[in-house]
Amino acid sequence: MYQGDELSKIDLRLFRIWLKASKTIFGNVTKDVESYGISPENFMILELLYNKGPHTIQKISEKLSIPSGSITYVVDKLEKKEYVKRQPSPTDRRASNVVLTDKGQSLFEEIFPKHVGVISENLSFISNEEKIQLMELMKKIGMGASELK
Repeated sequence: MYQGDELSKIDLRLFRIWLKASKTIFGNVTKDVESYGISPENFMILELLYNKGPHTIQKISEKLSIPSGSITYVVDKLEKKEYVKRQPSPTDRRASNVVLTDKGQSLFEEIFPKHVGVISENLSFISNEEKIQLMELMKKIGMGASELK
């Protein structure tokens, strides 16, 4: 059994708790998304377009870390379901923007508030002040970790 110092024991315990909590919440949110008949990957794309407007396939790939080889296939599937369509880019003749269709917009207007409710329910066990404190701490950890070599 590992017999590290007190700081290491706290770090390991924090990491285990953080991982388990993240897995549980992510699992609950994923079940919610799938209950609408949408894959998490499709949901992320629809959410991006719903909240941020049209994007090129390349920008969607970059923002959501979906490999460029997969993104076209995923957008094609969403297009077949008539949730999105491609439109020529007004600024770049070589590119096209992916935009929500009326059907995609209606779907998201129906399911997104419910989805937000599921997220809020999963985070309802702490106060708003604790949520703000946790966000600040997680940002601090993320920024620090990103600077490590």
